[in-house]
Amino acid sequence: MKLRDQIISTAKETISNEAEAIANLENFIDEQFTKAVEIIYRSKGRVVVTGIGKSAIIANKIVATLNSTGTPSIFMHAADAIHGDLGIVQKDDVVICISKSGNSPEIKVLVPLIKNFHNTLIALTANKESFLGKEADYILNCHVDKEACPNNLAPTTSTTAQMVMGDALAICLLNLKGFSSKDFAKYHPGGSLGKKLYLRVSDITSQNMIPKVNPDTDIANAIIEISEKMLGVTAVLENDKIVGIITDGDIRRMLKDHSEIKGLKARDIMSENPKTIDHNELAVEALEVLEKNKISQLLAVKNGKYTGVVHLHNLIREGIL
Repeated sequence: MKLRDQIISTAKETISNEAEAIANLENFIDEQFTKAVEIIYRSKGRVVVTGIGKSAIIANKIVATLNSTGTPSIFMHAADAIHGDLGIVQKDDVVICISKSGNSPEIKVLVPLIKNFHNTLIALTANKESFLGKEADYILNCHVDKEACPNNLAPTTSTTAQMVMGDALAICLLNLKGFSSKDFAKYHPGGSLGKKLYLRVSDITSQNMIPKVNPDTDIANAIIEISEKMLGVTAVLENDKIVGIITDGDIRRMLKDHSEIKGLKARDIMSENPKTIDHNELAVEALEVLEKNKISQLLAVKNGKYTGVVHLHNLIREGIL
């Protein structure tokens, strides 16, 4: 077999094996799972997620997902816990312990200590009959028949299953809490994701100059206004009401159609009934209008009055597109 074919075959087999294992997790969503979700939902404390080795890495990811979806959580490394970090666990906290085998030495030391604190212990394990499985109050079963590793040794399918079960837990809690996109934005203020959820048209227009002319402005001054305000457009206002728009495209068409521009006014080349958007709309809504109408600029309004321009380049710069 050629090297290329071998690589493709191995990659596809890995994905197929893991996909089959993940699909099988549906069979483990049972009464134990629902009770674990309910306990966390009603808890007045945090969720402390612990594990060792690769499971510790998955624990960190689950903590991140829970925190970002409205369930306060914290990571505690199982090895560090038995050397002083057990103080992380507070009276009302729920502890999730992740371990494929459920029998690792650190887990066997840690579990009795957690039980002594009388915290609810949830096991996320592939072995219900393990030490962890038998000691836990509730079990989230993550059994997999085999790892994607051909030697059935390297944690691959098992860690993927752990992560998916953690996602299922987090999304159930999200739904129970009625966690909305506005709530999500509070926890994701940075980056393009956060901006899509909170950045508004007014946040964009406040950074731009506000180009405007009246219908009787001569073309030369209209061109100067477009150039100086650096948005490739100007609104045409009459008695503070938008009556038209002139874009750099209108200027190019005018130069093509008129050998002599002297005497032309803004009203002669403006486009009437331009697209507008309320200043309080999300910037991502402005992007949808621009894309739908295949335009680059959009006029913003507040109570029907012109407040500025949203340019496609603004949205690109902010990471919305």
